[in-house]
Order: sequence, then structure tokens, then C-alpha cells
Amino acid sequence: MLDVRGLSHTYPDGHPAIAGVDLSVAEGALVSIVGPSGCGKSTLLRCVAGLLRPSAGEIRFDGRPVDGVPDGLAVVFQDYGRSLYPWLTVRDNVALPLRRRGLARPQRRAAATGALESVGLGGSAGKYPWQLSGGMQQRVSIARALAYRPRLLLMDEPFGSVDAQTREDLEDLLLGLRGSYAMTILLVTHDIDESVYVGDRVVVFGGSPGRIRADLPVTLPAPREQITTRTLPEFVKLRAEVGRSIKAPRTGGDRDVE
Repeated sequence: MLDVRGLSHTYPDGHPAIAGVDLSVAEGALVSIVGPSGCGKSTLLRCVAGLLRPSAGEIRFDGRPVDGVPDGLAVVFQDYGRSLYPWLTVRDNVALPLRRRGLARPQRRAAATGALESVGLGGSAGKYPWQLSGGMQQRVSIARALAYRPRLLLMDEPFGSVDAQTREDLEDLLLGLRGSYAMTILLVTHDIDESVYVGDRVVVFGGSPGRIRADLPVTLPAPREQITTRTLPEFVKLRAEVGRSIKAPRTGGDRDVE
């Protein structure tokens, strides 16, 4: 579904964010992208979303070059407070992007209601974002993406601004929704445990400019459960491997791994 070849981006101030990134993602996969701050993870995501034009390289979504925001794509950002309109109800926030698809108001409201129910907020449709907790606001952001029925969902540190318990709840919500909606997911995170727990693959970024240091398959059994899964020897081993890849000093011999 997604093919990234030779992707590089340098910002106008001369800062090279990513260099020579190659990444292929199969349809239906959930790929975690993990790495330290400033290694270019979010830059990669913005390029894939068509929000940022790369300096070099090519991105293809369903075989077509990405030269703008492609249809069939949705993004969930970390800062849910800035991505929701406080003067709109929760339902209207979720329904807003559906105008792009030309749906009539009753259809938009029905789709928004269904998406809210899928994230456990069916009873909050008439409230305003400021009346909800941080975790509930992020659920609204996820519902808005789901209502659009994307084939590719990009998530940029979506659980980074909530407490630990809410984060675990949202991770489990994501895994449940992944089973209900036919979509491919790219999840950017700083959290090593999270990258392993939710992903089919963990792509490790590092260096400046950022490059792919490792691309590791995750073969943990399903269904996953916060306590049981995290105590499995396979989880502990993979978590350690991801950590070593992140912290390993970069050398001239480092190469992208697809």
C-alpha cells in the first residue's frame, strides 16, 4: 500500500531531518516507528501525509505518487486540544471532515455517531471538547479519523499527552479498532514498550539526519493483554533489541534496513 524510496528532507533553515529513507508497508499492517526526539519520525509522517513536500525521494500510496494530501488518509496528532474546535460539539467535530466527501448532514451525523460509539463515547456526542478529559478528547480525535473511513491512518505520538493508565486503555482501544476497521496504521511513538505492544513491525529511527536503523518483526500472540503480553519472554527480548538499536552509536557503516 505504501512505498517510500530514497526520502530525504532538509528544512529551510538548513537542518537535514531525514536522509535516504526506504520503507514499504503492506496493506492492513500496523507499523510502529520509534526513536529519540529529533530523529525525523514526525517529518517522515508529514511527508507521507502530503503535508510536507520532501527535498528528495518518492512516496507512493496505492501505486500513485503523493504530491498532496491523498484521499483515503487520516491523521491523529498528539495535541488533541489544538486539533478539536471548542465551539463545536463532539459529534460536529467528528463529522466535520466528512464535508470533503460531499455527504449530506444526516449522513455525516450518522457516521459521526457510529464512530463515537466505536470508541466508547456514544453518550458524549452533544458535549463540547472542553467538557471532556484529555483521554476522552483523544478518543474524539480517533473517532474523527475513523468516521472518515481511511485506508491509511497516521498517528503522531497520539497517546503522549495522557496519563499512564489512559495510555494503556488507548493502546488497547487501537488494537480493538484495528480488528474492526480495514485500515493500515503507521504509529509514531517515543515509547519502546508501546511500539512493541501494538505493532506488527517496529521500525527504529536514529541519527541526525534520521535514518532507519532496524526493521523488526513482532510475533507476539494475539489477543494482546497489558500485563500478560508485557511479561512474555518474546516481549522482553524484542523490547531490549529495540532499545539497543535506539541507543547504539551511529557509525559511517550504518545503513537503512527495510
